[in-house]
Amino acid sequence: MTLRQAQGALEGKVAIITGAGSGIGRASAIRFAAEGAKVVLGDMAASVDDTAAMIGAAATAVQMDAGDESDVAALVAKAITLHGHLDVAFANAGISGGMEGIFDNTVENFTSVLRVNLIGPWLMVKHAGKVMADAGNGGSIILTASVAGIRSGAGGPPYSASKAGVINLAQVSAQQLSGTNVRCNAICPGLTETGMTKPTFDYAREKGVTEKIGRLNPLRRGAQPEELANVALFLASDQASYVNGQAIAVDGGLSSSHPVTRQLTGQTAV
Repeated sequence: MTLRQAQGALEGKVAIITGAGSGIGRASAIRFAAEGAKVVLGDMAASVDDTAAMIGAAATAVQMDAGDESDVAALVAKAITLHGHLDVAFANAGISGGMEGIFDNTVENFTSVLRVNLIGPWLMVKHAGKVMADAGNGGSIILTASVAGIRSGAGGPPYSASKAGVINLAQVSAQQLSGTNVRCNAICPGLTETGMTKPTFDYAREKGVTEKIGRLNPLRRGAQPEELANVALFLASDQASYVNGQAIAVDGGLSSSHPVTRQLTGQTAV
């Protein structure tokens, strides 16, 4: 992954990105910086330092817990201390929580997933959104949801419930930020090659069946993190100045249809 030449879509802006140690967060950090942003990066993993090193002077890395209020508040404060203002907050950190069913799950598992995946984005809205609203210059908050939050079939119960909550959180936040010119939107990735899904992609490569990855969507492939970063960049930029309270599926078309066993042109699928 290389740093692209700056095009200027985020020139002069300051952005926070959580979950920046790998996957969508890392790809977004690199893309935002290439477009002129100063980026303050958070992740529990030490690999967030590697992401910052890939970018250089425009990046600052912080090891933090996206589901802990004091850590989120400190990350926002760090951005203000370093750069004096905040324009973009991308609450991207998340965990899968496993695929255990409704009857086999535990309160502890549900709670841990909701803490990171749903409470974490709310904390970013609470702290970053307040800073942006008080500054009076507007801003963009981006939350990572999932196609699993749109309907069943793309994740375990805690994960799916948490991501459905993120979609609603984006809508509620957009409304409650009315009049501030701070926008809040959610991205709903489909199957994307990240740290979370790496075992799936690695297994497919090992078995020589990579063509089966993402075959349920019309593009018949999985996504790369850079493809999600492109959408995050759009939402972060002034080009999305009238996009607010939306959940944008970036899933190769997976959520455009109910699942079918066959798809034949001119015939009814069953």
